[in-house]
Amino acid sequence: MAEDDTSENAGQIPTNLRLLMLLEAVAQAGVPVTPSTVNDKLGLPKPTIHRLFATAEAEGFLQRDIDGRSYSPGRRMRQLAINTLSSERVRTVRLSVLNALARKVGETCNIAIPERDGMYYLDRVETQWPLRIQMPIGTEVPFHCTASGKMYLSTLRSDHLDRFLRNYVLVKKTDRTITTPQDLHDELGRCRKQGYATDDEEFMSGMTAIAVPILDERGRLMSTLSIHAPLQRLTITHLVGFLDDLKLAAVELGAIVGR
Repeated sequence: MAEDDTSENAGQIPTNLRLLMLLEAVAQAGVPVTPSTVNDKLGLPKPTIHRLFATAEAEGFLQRDIDGRSYSPGRRMRQLAINTLSSERVRTVRLSVLNALARKVGETCNIAIPERDGMYYLDRVETQWPLRIQMPIGTEVPFHCTASGKMYLSTLRSDHLDRFLRNYVLVKKTDRTITTPQDLHDELGRCRKQGYATDDEEFMSGMTAIAVPILDERGRLMSTLSIHAPLQRLTITHLVGFLDDLKLAAVELGAIVGR
C-alpha cells in the first residue's frame, strides 16, 4: 500500500508545520542534504517529503546542489535569515553591544554574514574619526582577502574548503592579497588554530582588520564580528590587542540570537 498523509508518522507533525520543520532541518544541517536525510528526522511519507522539497525549491526557499539530489538554503531563505537578524528588537540590543565595543576600541565595528559570493555587512557602528573607511550596511566583500571572509572559510569542512579553493577565483585586490590556493589554505589553518583572522592590507591598501566568529548554540559560525581601521592608526599588532574585547562581544552577540 502506498504511503500517504494518513500514515501514522504523518499525523505526528501538523500539516501547517511540515514545511517549516523541513526548512529548519535544512538550516540546522549546515551542509547540503537530501530529502531522505531530512526525513530520517521528520518521518513523513516519501511522497510528502519530496513534494515539500519540490515546493520549497520552486518558491526559492531551497536550491538544488550540483549533485542534483541535495538541497541547501535558497535566496528567499537566506533573505529571511537576514531579515530575522535585522528585526528591530534584536537589532536594538545588537547595536548596543556594537556601540560599546566601538567606544572601547575607537574604531569601526562590523557584523557580517556569509552569502553565496562573499561576506554581507549586516550591521556596523562607525568610528568618530574624520578618516574612516566607507563600507555601508549591505556591502558584500570577498571571502579570500577580508578578515571576516577568512574567518568564515576557516570553519568550513576540509572537503568543502578544498572544493572552494579549487574553484574560487582569488582576485588580486592589493599587492598583499593571497592569490594562490595553497597559501590561502595555510593562512586559513592559522586562522582556525588561533581563533581569529586578520586582513593586513589584503582587501584595501592602507586598511587593517581583525575578525572573530559569532557562534550559535551548537558552536557553529553564524556571523563574524570585526574591527577595521586605517593602517596609520592601527597595525595588526594593535588590533590583536583588542582580541579579548572582541571575543567577549561576540559571545554576547551570539547569546542575543540564541535567546
